[in-house]
Amino acid sequence: MSAASTVAPMSSRDRIVANLEACWQSLDAVCTDLGPDEWRTPSLCPAWTVHGVVSHLTAVEHGLAGWLPESEDDPPPFGKVGEFMTEAESLSGAELHERLRAVLAVRRTELAAMGDHEFDLPSMTPVGQATYGRFMTIREFDFWVHERDIRLPLGRPTDDGGAPAEMALDEVHLSFGYIVGKRVGMPDGTSIAVHLTGPVERDLFAVVEGRASVVDHLPDPDVELTIDSLTFMLLACGRIDPQTAIDDGRVTWTGNPELGDKAARNLRFTM
Repeated sequence: MSAASTVAPMSSRDRIVANLEACWQSLDAVCTDLGPDEWRTPSLCPAWTVHGVVSHLTAVEHGLAGWLPESEDDPPPFGKVGEFMTEAESLSGAELHERLRAVLAVRRTELAAMGDHEFDLPSMTPVGQATYGRFMTIREFDFWVHERDIRLPLGRPTDDGGAPAEMALDEVHLSFGYIVGKRVGMPDGTSIAVHLTGPVERDLFAVVEGRASVVDHLPDPDVELTIDSLTFMLLACGRIDPQTAIDDGRVTWTGNPELGDKAARNLRFTM
């Protein structure tokens, strides 16, 4: 038996923690060498500068520190989030970075002490009642997207593949039926395929039969979009103008031309 075959598969809890840690390290790295002016650069997230994005990410983890849900109706202490955001307005970029590091150190210790039991606890989340582990997958998504809000306007390189990108994409994939049915508004009896060409390669399929549902395969979709995974995520999160992505060829489609054009312009969803 080979050494590789003896390695136990990573648990859901371990996968979530590993991807969160990767996002935390990458955010820390980009914050390390930001100059004073760069902290005030407008991010891709509307109305927020780089400083505002980092303040938000730090504030939420600050609010989660020391909290575990007692029930699915037990909300995190969001008051701590607002208080931190107010305090962060007066912090320099370097001071905010230090607060980020301190908060993440606390969260690392907390998550390391948690097992499957804690991650399976019923919890309120941004998408409704689920589990604490589900909440942490959404935190990973938030960090992954917001890091691109920072790096792209600053011209900093991004690593848009691998396990963290796959997990972030999962969040959009889960909402693909909603996107197709509510945002695109595809008519009953139609279907769509979105082919992601990389760095994350994946096919997303949905069919409208009364309501839009995600399916594993479609033999003959009415429309097929082809997009790189980063552009797809930026469109889904409302970070870029669809027209720009259409004009420069990052989004193309075949099949029904009207449905293709409509889909390309309406991939945005709100979590």
